[in-house]
Amino acid sequence: MKRAVSILLAAIGVVVCAQAVAGVDVDPMLKHNQFNDIQISPDGQYLAATMPQDDRTGLIVMRRSDEAITTSFTLGKNEYISKVSWVNDKRLLIRVAEKIGMLEQPQDTGQLYGLDFNEKNPDLLTGWDTVGAHLGTMIADNNMKERVAALTVNAIPGDERHVIITAYPYGNSERFNTAELLDVYTGRRTTLAHSPIKSAQFYPDNAGVVRFAAASQKDNASKLWYRPNNDADWTLINDENSSHHVESPVGFSADNRIAYLEVDQASGPDAIVAYDTVSGERKELLRDAWADPDLFVHTFDDKNVPVGAIYNDGIPHSAFFDPQSREARLYGLLQAAFPGNAVVVTSTTRDGKLALVYTYSDRDPGKFFLFDTQGHQATYLLGRRNWVDPKTMAQTQSLQIKARDGLLLRAYLTVPPGHEAKNLPLVVFPHGGPFTIFDEWGFDPDVQLLAAAGYAVLQVNYRGSGNYGRHFLSIGKREWGGEMQDDLTDATRWTVAQGIVDPSRMCIYGASYGAYAALEGAAKEPNLYKCAVGYVGVYDLPTLVADEADKSTRLQNWTGDWIGTDTDKLAAASPDLNAARIKVPVFLAGGGEDHTAPIKHSEKMETALKAAGVPVETLYERTEGHGFYTLEHRHAFYTQLLDFLDRNIGPGKATAQAQ
Repeated sequence: MKRAVSILLAAIGVVVCAQAVAGVDVDPMLKHNQFNDIQISPDGQYLAATMPQDDRTGLIVMRRSDEAITTSFTLGKNEYISKVSWVNDKRLLIRVAEKIGMLEQPQDTGQLYGLDFNEKNPDLLTGWDTVGAHLGTMIADNNMKERVAALTVNAIPGDERHVIITAYPYGNSERFNTAELLDVYTGRRTTLAHSPIKSAQFYPDNAGVVRFAAASQKDNASKLWYRPNNDADWTLINDENSSHHVESPVGFSADNRIAYLEVDQASGPDAIVAYDTVSGERKELLRDAWADPDLFVHTFDDKNVPVGAIYNDGIPHSAFFDPQSREARLYGLLQAAFPGNAVVVTSTTRDGKLALVYTYSDRDPGKFFLFDTQGHQATYLLGRRNWVDPKTMAQTQSLQIKARDGLLLRAYLTVPPGHEAKNLPLVVFPHGGPFTIFDEWGFDPDVQLLAAAGYAVLQVNYRGSGNYGRHFLSIGKREWGGEMQDDLTDATRWTVAQGIVDPSRMCIYGASYGAYAALEGAAKEPNLYKCAVGYVGVYDLPTLVADEADKSTRLQNWTGDWIGTDTDKLAAASPDLNAARIKVPVFLAGGGEDHTAPIKHSEKMETALKAAGVPVETLYERTEGHGFYTLEHRHAFYTQLLDFLDRNIGPGKATAQAQ
């Protein structure tokens, strides 16, 4: 298999190298994974692997018997494979997403490609370019050629030629979607259901009958409809406005009678509920003590029946509807075989005899194994970053910290390799979002880079973060600069009280919302941090709210609900309008093509800091978006970041003081 790795890397032109910067190997942490995802074909004969590049994704198909590459290709600039799956033994479906910067969440474009294991050029089945040289859907509608996006794609167990998609007509306004049966070879579509509301997404059962439709309107409240068969009318079974919770379909039992739903709770994490579609009875099957379901585990065959979930709080762990089920027993074997690691089965063969297993940890970027479910043998296939030695990486421990109002916060602390958790320089590293996003245990290149430079790193799931239930999320509403910020402050002070960190050497650094939190932290707690770093951030809340309101009524309502509309309160929580409160050096970085956090925020922040006499340095890359793409630009940012930290809380500070 080492030969196969070399062939795959050569096919896409990957060269692994390292460059030392200020005593730290920066580039190995900045390089893309060699592989993102690997899927095994239903007959077990082929492996499909996605391979990230600076501005696109490549795909390789390899025959297992002789490790021969049967096909390879790359998408266009800024196009990424969001998901690849086998629809039968020979044909792949490839979903495409786009993003402008490293931190952008890839946005599904609705483009869906079909590709046989030995073809060179994929066929575009849905998307805006389906008319012309590509295969694809083209239907007449008022003498106009209609192109549709595939918002969701659902396999039909036993059907090797069709999938069911949620078809969304392209346009500037929200439309009524349809559920369509899509031929994965010709691109022909057959309508199965019409949506009861605009922008709905559909969920079929295992027989291909569309049973659920879900959507939200301009009020952003979730609604769920149900129907028992193709001829029945839709019935609204949950409206968030009245129930005050969200219900999301997960899948169906093998006989299609029981629907599995993920359901918000009044307090605590989400539950998985079995909904008897005949009797209407509901039964809670699984609920973790802390976390929402992160991934769902399905049967090890092509039936696609949910049997359990993986929860991501500390080292991820699995739980099952039936602890004695085959999948539960096999997951137990795998977890025992890879102690201290997260274990995820990414795909299995049709007969369930072979499973593709992905393992990772706080120190290991991830490895793929082929698991013989009968012989209970796991064979190593590929690693995501073979140049990383887990033994030299820093360990991350999970923490529970009490906020000033008694709220329990989940957090992570990473200590530099070879160091005791005592009297260390600290970088507080708040995550972006802020809402629904959360910090999780696992390999984080940013964290490892900071730890390699000698810093302890603190990551806090402040209120408003995802993964911990509806209540924990909702109490972050309109708390920009308020209790969300206080949570970061309280966690920072906790590390001081425990003697873990040196209070005279603490800096706060974040990206996107995390950049806002970094600058707001420096303004709100002028005596706590010794420096602050904002990477592609927003710093003026009245401007942010106004800009979002101009985009759509839906966004206007969302920002009103989650950020707020009180101009005075927003101004009071805007770092650029309170720059005079900041007393420590600041480093700002931004991208000129950033549409999520426009660079004008960084420029206004810089101007305000200079007017207040605050030391500020900047790095603006005009061709970059929300997070720098190119290795050159990322290298420049992280080199300047480490230098900035070194001069303010690292060895460089001590040297300067000694002089």
